[in-house]
Amino acid sequence: MASNYSRLEMMVVAASRLLRNGERVLVGTGIPLVAAILAKKTHARDMVMMMEAVAFDSNPEALPFCVADPRAVYRTTWTPTSAEVMGHFLQSGKIDVGFLGGAQVDRYGNLNSTCIGPYHRPEKRFEGSGGASDIASLAKRTIIIMNHEKRRFVDRVDYISSPGWKCRALDWKSDTMRANVGLNGGPYAVVSTLGVMKFDEQSKEMYADTYYDDLGVSIGDIRGMTEFEIDVSRARPMAPPLPEELGVLREKVDPEGIYMRY
Repeated sequence: MASNYSRLEMMVVAASRLLRNGERVLVGTGIPLVAAILAKKTHARDMVMMMEAVAFDSNPEALPFCVADPRAVYRTTWTPTSAEVMGHFLQSGKIDVGFLGGAQVDRYGNLNSTCIGPYHRPEKRFEGSGGASDIASLAKRTIIIMNHEKRRFVDRVDYISSPGWKCRALDWKSDTMRANVGLNGGPYAVVSTLGVMKFDEQSKEMYADTYYDDLGVSIGDIRGMTEFEIDVSRARPMAPPLPEELGVLREKVDPEGIYMRY
């Protein structure tokens, strides 16, 4: 029997489950925003959701189109400036989770939201990192969410917009671990349309943690849609969405299908 939910919905639910009650979470525009609001309205009601532009402890009644949308400030206790969010909170180590999306991710969690192809002659140029580089560099842990395709899960990103576990050294010619360039935190998980990937404690390389077995996804699908060799030996089926999670997502978080495309 076919499941009554989509891979996109499962991805959002899986991402929301990674957010914990009481954490300060700095959220980017799009699907990360949907997942964070879902967490806020279900299991993490005391999570402090923050946005780069306008909101502290946001709990919007209607889904904002972006992090600068006035709907994000509904009943917030404070509307800080970007300098206050990115400076006072992020740079002083007060952000528990940075929640990001991107165009490419590699085995070490480096994220590309800048361009495909050479930087000076790209095949396609995107909007760039915005505050994502700061978030990935300074949050205590980073969660990445994106479609799972071989062209996105690559051995080496075309451009490092946001640093992962093994990134460019200060000489810009070699690679080094992030701690060697003074960065704390690091990527915690990559949530995709096939499953949830995490990073090995020792090697810091990505591995498959869970997959959407109920939707027909197999560990072979994860291997086949990942450009680099990914460890799937630890992968286990993901628990399907609860009725409450789907109900809140569809009826309260994004009933218009702005991001969810029902």
